Amino acid sequence: FWITFNKNPPINYLNKLEQRVYYLSLEFYMGRTLQNTMVNLALENACDEAVYQLGLDMEELQEMEEDAGLGNGGLGRLAACFLDSMASLGLAAYGYGIRYEFGIFNQKISSGWQVEEADDWLRYGNPWEKARPEYMRPVHFYGRTEHHPDGVKWVDTQVVLALPYDTPVPGYRNNIVNTMRLWSAKAPCEFSLKDFNVGGYIQAVLDRNLAENISRVLYPNDNVKILRKTLANTYICINIITSSEALERWPIDLFQTLLPRHLEIIYEINRRHLEHVSSLYPGDVDRMRRMSLIEEGGQKRVNMAHLCIVGSHAVNGVARIHSDILKATVFKDFYEMDPHKFQNKTNGITPRRWLVMCNPGLAEVIAERIGEDFIRDLDQLKKLHDFVNDEAFIRDIAKVKQENKLKFAVHLEEHYKVKINPNSVFDVQVKRIHEYKRQLLNCLHIITFYNRIKKEPNKQWTPRTIMIGGKAAPGYHTAKMIIRLITAIGEVVNKDPVVGDRLKVIFLENYRVTLAEKAIPAADLSEQISTAGTEASGTGNMKFMLNGALTIGTMDGANVEMAEEAGEGNIFIFGMRVEDVEAMDAKGYNASEFYNRIPELKQAIDQIAGGFFSPKQPDLFKDIVNMLMHHDRFKVFADYEDYIKCQEKVSALYKKPKEWTKKVILNIAGSGKFSSDRTISQYAREIWGVEPTLENTGGVHHINSV
Repeated sequence: FWITFNKNPPINYLNKLEQRVYYLSLEFYMGRTLQNTMVNLALENACDEAVYQLGLDMEELQEMEEDAGLGNGGLGRLAACFLDSMASLGLAAYGYGIRYEFGIFNQKISSGWQVEEADDWLRYGNPWEKARPEYMRPVHFYGRTEHHPDGVKWVDTQVVLALPYDTPVPGYRNNIVNTMRLWSAKAPCEFSLKDFNVGGYIQAVLDRNLAENISRVLYPNDNVKILRKTLANTYICINIITSSEALERWPIDLFQTLLPRHLEIIYEINRRHLEHVSSLYPGDVDRMRRMSLIEEGGQKRVNMAHLCIVGSHAVNGVARIHSDILKATVFKDFYEMDPHKFQNKTNGITPRRWLVMCNPGLAEVIAERIGEDFIRDLDQLKKLHDFVNDEAFIRDIAKVKQENKLKFAVHLEEHYKVKINPNSVFDVQVKRIHEYKRQLLNCLHIITFYNRIKKEPNKQWTPRTIMIGGKAAPGYHTAKMIIRLITAIGEVVNKDPVVGDRLKVIFLENYRVTLAEKAIPAADLSEQISTAGTEASGTGNMKFMLNGALTIGTMDGANVEMAEEAGEGNIFIFGMRVEDVEAMDAKGYNASEFYNRIPELKQAIDQIAGGFFSPKQPDLFKDIVNMLMHHDRFKVFADYEDYIKCQEKVSALYKKPKEWTKKVILNIAGSGKFSSDRTISQYAREIWGVEPTLENTGGVHHINSV
């Protein structure tokens, strides 16, 4: 959820240029910059021609650029989309984050296993950034506090210098450029004289590296964010994850050592907060315990989410269902106390990168029918409803998709040495590898489909190319085993002559922004199959929808609103709803009931457990089977049967290309809501108290940007 600071937002908006939005995130997953900048500055044709005159190829040049992979997944990519929208809407905004020397690791698949390699993205420098040493700031750690009659002093601290690097963020064809400012940790120059006196020169130099480690490498998880003091007349956004178990809880001992003065201030905030709670709910000790910023019992910890809520004037979820869950469960006590504070802001994606740039053929076909204004005002895609039955438009949409598939098939064949059937359903699930995202449910469908083909090899099956991609956090054993299972299934399926080109399984190695820009325009089917109530929003689901893929998904995150916008009959919804999951939790989930009742499920699990996919190591996947049978918090088996039936509907519809393409058009026409321009406009008006200056105008404007 997003937290916006400033208890009393100013109501005098006359001087817009004095107001700044500071968007703070530990992750900005920007990907490549060259092509996106050319699109936003309307320089693509000119640059193509200039490079051609030099005897070079623009596509080759673009492929040379490193991804700025300073994010784990959706959260960091959302931050990047929001920067694009803030610039395109004319909001004066800074993105503030960390300039990691090494971004998210590069993933190699070796003998079927994930291997992490360092992402040395800065080895040749970064042409887009400018160091700003004149704005270097000291940051204090450690030390102690001294209390005096005239106030408190934080003394004997260790200082790390923060060196900013500025990267331009151009708006879409509006002559506005905002700034992303990423900070790098630098050790101060002073050496301790006593270290020299005892011959400790080498140690003194080595100790400098400890300070600079702060910005050395991106932590490979999606749930760590930063706080910074509020500035007058600014609005600061902070994003954290919101399942109760993923909320940050920082040990008091660590806080006391690292930030002793901050801890004293947190204690005082908590004292005043609990005083307020007690005045509203006298005698309700249990409520005070639940709402405290300090968690007692065992090791004392600071509940950082509670601190954020108390210190903010607005809290919001990032999809309607997510916001409702926050109010009903995770932050129920806080919602009851301050209902006016809680809002919803459904996430979005920038149509510049995720349509115009990555899928120019589709953007052109749309523009031929409704003009180009949809690029700034994605709601205009609703006009495509007028063309749902237009034979020429149906043909054009199908042709663009087929061209994208053929191009991606060439890429896949080059990289994976697997012959791809371009007439198959391109079935894609790309996201971080995590139990809640249920790549295992996808695996069970693959095995079931494989077994059906083997059982009836002469039947007219709808062919599929199933692609799964994503990175597992290096220390997440189960996620790494899921990757190994996917690759093992692929090894068996792809070599089976009985199956032929009717089923192929590919694990997309090193999934990142640049690969997403190739895969998403080529996809027919988008897998969004998390357990209902576990995905805050999702943004990959929106990218697939905008690019003409149909969704198979649960009623989770933004899928709910996507079904509303496209029409529930135009996406493939299956499985338990949130209330069904809650009812099952109350009753108790018993995986064995499903395993014993559903023969195809039992067969698939027995094959995994018995070494069918790992003949040289029959017990390789025993941990996965044990988890699914006895410790599965995400109830894979409970949704299996409905998922398989829903996949049958997918296969049946794909055999009717015109009907399929009509649903594709309805999905594209319904995706206007999921523009990050809409999201940012709502934040600006309803939380930050600033007005977008360029909304839907289509004109060129000049402002003195940040």
